[in-house]
Amino acid sequence: MRPLSLRSRLLVLIVCMLAAVLLPLGVLSAKRTLEEVDELSDGRLAQAARTLEVLVGRIGVERLRSQRNASLLVPSVSNHPQELTVQGRTFESEVGFQVRDRDGHLLLGTENLAGLPDTHAEDGAFEDVVNGRYEWRVFTLIMESDGITIRAGERYDSRHEITRALWIEHGLPTLLGLPLLAILVGWAIRRGLRPLETLADALSRRESGSRAPIHLADAPTELQPVVTALNEQIERLEGALERERRFSADVAHELRTPLASTMINLEDAMASADPDAATRAALEAARECLVSLARRTEQLLDLARLEAGAAAGPRSRVDLGELALQVIDELSPLVGKGHVELSVRELPAHLFVEGYGVALGALMRNLLENAFRHVPPGGHVELSIDAADGVARIVVTDDGPGIAPERRAAMFTRFQRGEDTHGEGHGLGLSIVQRAAQLHGATIDLLDREGGSGLRVVVGLPAG
Repeated sequence: MRPLSLRSRLLVLIVCMLAAVLLPLGVLSAKRTLEEVDELSDGRLAQAARTLEVLVGRIGVERLRSQRNASLLVPSVSNHPQELTVQGRTFESEVGFQVRDRDGHLLLGTENLAGLPDTHAEDGAFEDVVNGRYEWRVFTLIMESDGITIRAGERYDSRHEITRALWIEHGLPTLLGLPLLAILVGWAIRRGLRPLETLADALSRRESGSRAPIHLADAPTELQPVVTALNEQIERLEGALERERRFSADVAHELRTPLASTMINLEDAMASADPDAATRAALEAARECLVSLARRTEQLLDLARLEAGAAAGPRSRVDLGELALQVIDELSPLVGKGHVELSVRELPAHLFVEGYGVALGALMRNLLENAFRHVPPGGHVELSIDAADGVARIVVTDDGPGIAPERRAAMFTRFQRGEDTHGEGHGLGLSIVQRAAQLHGATIDLLDREGGSGLRVVVGLPAG
């Protein structure tokens, strides 16, 4: 499972904390409001009963008793010609009252509470009574002097509607607000983490080998120690790489001199008058070993420089045609010794690329050396340089044995030699070519030579 990003973690944590705080607060607020509504509704019932007490007192109990056989029921809304309607709802049918004498006879009441049974509740008591299909909240008031019982009631329907309205009023804003808060919090987190994205972008665009410190304008206080630590770490790494580069240069200097001196002495010994045939053969073998050792040392040093980024200083405009002439001039002794024909197509004038001259020279030199070492005597190697569609191509073609398609990917591994190699190869050439190409964002293709056996190596570089 892919781990959550820092932005996603912050968003989830903040939204969960908001929900953990807002939802309980909403529930508690709704419950408290409902309690207040119940108290208010009960107070309204008590006030209605007190009002009826005053009215009954003015009408007179005896008058009500004398007319108890008459129809003293107050019509409900369903039979009333003037319905009280508020926002599409009628409310009279949800409230009612009844007045009973000491013997329990109904003296006065509304139709919706006419059949409400007498529960003999105490004076000032609230009770829940079921009457027909509805449940009522009833308040009882007893006039002790006259023996009159007044009961005022309200159907629970209205209270349930108030309850639903309150839950919607308290819950809906929270349910709708949390997604909106999540969006706003996500936007705020992105804004807050933008300095980290800026730092990552600065690191990704940083040139290899650059020792310039990282600088972020208006970096937050929390990020400044990170930037400082990164700059210190980069300085230490660059210092270590500089020491490695100096070491490589020292090794090159120390190796070149004794190797050159040894080869000179061997050549002098071989040139002496009438040396013994066995001695001459041994000296020749020793000289060849020293030549091989010198070449291997050169290749290892080239690879070490490229791996350590020694060529990754400031880029410059490199003329590929001029560079090719320099490399050919450098390799002319090897061409003559190996009896290999080298042909060069007409080099383009002023074909420039942005890059590192040392690395590109190593790339071109190793491509040609590999070709020379893999073709038999009398073979042919061709170098061509061209450009098309913004890509400069370096193409080296030989008529050697080539490389089987299934082995081509492995040929870029260090010390991996091809089959049927002629000469003293060490399997480092294509590793150097690959590293130099990586420094320039170039592509390398190992292809078959057109029209016969052999290898065609194509390196594509962005043209400058």
